Amino acid sequence: MFKRFDPSSDVSTSTQVKASVQRSLKAQIIKSNPQITDNQIDELLPKKPPLVQFKVGPHLMIYCKQTMPDGEKDDHVLPENEPWFFQSRSGPVLPTLKLVYSYSATNPTTTEDDDIDNDSVLKFTSVTVDKGAIPFILGGAHIMCPGLTNPGGYMPPDRESSEDGDEGGDGLNKGDGVVIYAQGKELAIAVGVMKLSSSQVRSKNKGVGIEVSHFIGDGLYQTNDLS
Repeated sequence: MFKRFDPSSDVSTSTQVKASVQRSLKAQIIKSNPQITDNQIDELLPKKPPLVQFKVGPHLMIYCKQTMPDGEKDDHVLPENEPWFFQSRSGPVLPTLKLVYSYSATNPTTTEDDDIDNDSVLKFTSVTVDKGAIPFILGGAHIMCPGLTNPGGYMPPDRESSEDGDEGGDGLNKGDGVVIYAQGKELAIAVGVMKLSSSQVRSKNKGVGIEVSHFIGDGLYQTNDLS
């Protein structure tokens, strides 16, 4: 989605997000990431200043947080518009990797629960791929099912196959947004959308399981400010 993104030519229009739209975005983010609380999302996205929406092509929106350049307090200095979220068509509202790095925990499969039990940490819905998938993802490829089911891969347990034998797993649905970590790596390497449910990924174990929308090194990753 952003492999060849160039903000100087690909961004068309920008507008401040209306309060009603921002409320809708916050509700969508919480629904997609149930471990994020209302208080956390209100602190992350307060009413003022509102997000700024940038249109990319006919169906893609990037939502930016307005921040002042480091050390600048002059009213005549324009704020920077830092990309925080994006959304394609009516798909899930996805975080940028730099937002994840700033506010989220490290790889939950390599981090003790006590280390991420913090109100300031945003717990996005996530998966982990095996180490063999890393070079393909960083080259812009989507994630094949074996990359999630091989040793080193991880998805939340499905209700019928909860790892501890209980029926407590909710799994992932087709169309869910996920932050993607990699085996042995602390920081996320990509963000994407489930093309199959986690149950289907496990049972079929072939084909594309996740469509990668944004990854380390792509055009969006290299964009610090949209103006």
